Amino acid sequence: MVLVNRPGGDIYYLALQHAEWNGWTLADLVFPFFLFTVGVAIPYSFASKLARGYSRKKILLRVVRRSVILFVLGLFLNGFPYFDLSTIRIMGALQRIALCYFFASVIFLAFKVRGRVFFTVLLPLVYWMLMMLVPVPGYGAGVLGKEGNLAQYIDSLILGDHIYAPTRTWDPEGILSTIPAIGTTLIGVLAGQYLRSNHSPLEKAVNLFFFGNLGVVIGALWDLWFPINKNLWTSSFVVFTGGIALVFLAGCYYLIDIKKYAMWTKPLTILGTNAITAYVLLEILNVAIICTNITLADGTSIALKTFIYENFFASWAGPLNGSLFYALAYLTFLIGIMAIFYKHRIFIRV
Repeated sequence: MVLVNRPGGDIYYLALQHAEWNGWTLADLVFPFFLFTVGVAIPYSFASKLARGYSRKKILLRVVRRSVILFVLGLFLNGFPYFDLSTIRIMGALQRIALCYFFASVIFLAFKVRGRVFFTVLLPLVYWMLMMLVPVPGYGAGVLGKEGNLAQYIDSLILGDHIYAPTRTWDPEGILSTIPAIGTTLIGVLAGQYLRSNHSPLEKAVNLFFFGNLGVVIGALWDLWFPINKNLWTSSFVVFTGGIALVFLAGCYYLIDIKKYAMWTKPLTILGTNAITAYVLLEILNVAIICTNITLADGTSIALKTFIYENFFASWAGPLNGSLFYALAYLTFLIGIMAIFYKHRIFIRV
């Protein structure tokens, strides 16, 4: 996420840029992987709490509390540093995580395995039907462009001026598209509960790999009728990226849990144990260096971020590699800060 969202300049490798509309790149896997991982963690977390004597009601209250805190943190980051309440964006990455975590948790607590599977399948199907069959005033039904699709219409109708600033017409973490995003989280829930089953470790890895590849194939075929699109979080995007996430989970499970090759995961563990803290710090630091101006010898003013990028990276690596090296330096710095937290056993729980 750091490498995708925090390049130094405007010129950047295509694999680390989001797809303009339909299609996907490496960058488009980041967010669905995160939601998938949130889902995987739910069976482990809730089983631990139930084993310690927590009632389902108490767990649900903790879920509500955590969801509200995540949503409010997202609003805070959207408003920082000016907090213009007339235009502050309501939705966002943390807000979507909060909503997906909440609804996936409720489904997990309220239903058995069959019910969880039912909702995992139902939500993408319902979203597909809504997007293709419900007409948008002035456009009709089945429009999937940037203008005139149902998700964009609902976002603009409900959110108004509190929408994603670069577009002002649609929101990549919008209201309606959160429905299939819950499906992404539920795929993770099913994967998590399967990992906790009594099947042999190798059987788990093989089955996760199989169903992951099946999801990739189904998603690629569905793309013919309902294009893979992160901004709309289309149902084909849910199945396709969920499949890739299952394949990656199978690979990690095989390497780490079965073959015991775990040394390479240390930087990921350092970030993962304080994931939300790292994200909030990343966003605040980025805004701070963009909003901080410095005056050069010739009297001109320049943003601190631009100064750092142009003088310490682009000056010797060029604009393309300079953008990448800037992002890598940013990531290294973030890992360093989180390593201090990790060393002192400081884990900030939301």
